[in-house]
Amino acid sequence: MHPTQHRMTRRSASHDYSRPGIYHITMHVAESLQQPLGTITGDEAATASVYLTPVGAMVEHELMTAITAHYPMVTVDAHVVMPEHLHFILCVSDDIVTRSGHPTHLGQVIAGFKKGCNKAYWAATAAATATAATPAAAKPQRTVPGGFAAGKPAAKQRYSTGRAPLFAPGYCDVMPIEPGQLDTQRAYIHDNPRCRWLRTHDRERLQPRRGTISAAMTPAALRGYLLRECLPASATPAVLAEVERRLLLADGRIVCDSYGDHTLLQHRLLPVVCHRKDASRQREQHQRCLDEAARGAVLVSPRIAKGEQAIIDDAVAHGFPVILIADNGFPAVFHPSNDRLNLCVDGRLLMVTPWCYEYRKKDDAITVALCKTMNCVAQALCRLKDDWWQSPPQ
Repeated sequence: MHPTQHRMTRRSASHDYSRPGIYHITMHVAESLQQPLGTITGDEAATASVYLTPVGAMVEHELMTAITAHYPMVTVDAHVVMPEHLHFILCVSDDIVTRSGHPTHLGQVIAGFKKGCNKAYWAATAAATATAATPAAAKPQRTVPGGFAAGKPAAKQRYSTGRAPLFAPGYCDVMPIEPGQLDTQRAYIHDNPRCRWLRTHDRERLQPRRGTISAAMTPAALRGYLLRECLPASATPAVLAEVERRLLLADGRIVCDSYGDHTLLQHRLLPVVCHRKDASRQREQHQRCLDEAARGAVLVSPRIAKGEQAIIDDAVAHGFPVILIADNGFPAVFHPSNDRLNLCVDGRLLMVTPWCYEYRKKDDAITVALCKTMNCVAQALCRLKDDWWQSPPQ
C-alpha cells in the first residue's frame, strides 16, 4: 500500500523521456497563490465541477493548444484544472524534437508550457495593476490566451525583478505502462472534482487525523516483540533504532494517525495476520475471517502477505468494513485512491498508521521489522493475538 506522493521531482531513473510514451503529469501552483485557478461548485458530489477563474481558463487554453502546436508528436489526452493544481495525460507518439529538429525531452515540453503560462499570467497581473492604478488613462488592450488583456505581447513586456511564477518548481509524472492502467488514470483525473467536493464536505472522515488512536504500547514493548518475532539479522540494534525513529509517539507511547471512519473502532476487532507456518491452513483462516466479518466483526490488517490481501479484498468485495494498517505516514496533503476514498465515504474503511510520513520511491522494499511492527499494531488495536482464528467459534 503506497500513499500518494506529493514531491514534484519524482522521475523514473531508467526511463528515456525523449522517447514515445504515455505520462500522467501533475503540477501545482506556487504555494503563496492559494487557489488561483478556480473553485469547486455543485450541490452534491455527483454534480461537482471546477469553475475556472480567468487564470485557470488561461492555463487550460495553453494546455490544450500550445503544447501540440510546439510539439506535434505530443498530444493531451484527459485533463482537469483544479483550484491549485492540474492533472493531464500526455501521449508522445514519436521521439520528441523541437521545431528546428533538435532532440529534446519531456522536461523541456513541460518547461515550455510553464513559460507560456507565466508570460500570460504576468501580462494579466501587470495589466490589472495598471488599470487599477490609472483607470482613466487605460489604453485599449488586446486579448491574450485565457481572456486576459495586455498592453503589448507578453514576450516584450517588462516586469519587476520580483515576479513570482504561477507554478511551483518541478512536476510529478506517472507512466501508465500496464494494460488497463491508462483507463484508471483517466478515471482518476475526471473524478478529481467529485473527490475534492467529498473531502470538503466530510472533513471528519476525509482528512488525516493526527495522533487520535493509541496503540496502548510502548517502544520498549514493541522492541521485545520484534526480538521474539524476527531473526537476529532482521532485528539488529540499527534496525530497531530505525523503527523507533519512524514511530509516532505521545507521552512515551505509540500513537497512530488515521483517515476514514472512526466508528469502526467501536466494533469487535479481529487481527488478520498470515504466517508461513500456517500456510497449510490458509483456507481455514480465510473462511473463519469472513464468517466473523459476516457476524459484525471488523477485520484489522496490514494487508502485506498474499493471504492477508486475499482475505481483506474478499471481505471488501462482500461489503464488510475493514481497518488497514498503512506502511507509511500520511503527508499533509493525503489523497487515497478513489476506491479507498469511496470506502471511507461509505463507512467501510479506516486507515491507521503508526509511522511518521517519509517520501520514498514506489518500488522501495519494506523491511521485515516494519512488517512485524504493523502486525504488532494490528494485534494491539484489537487487544487480541493473531492466532484467534485457531480457536473454536464462540
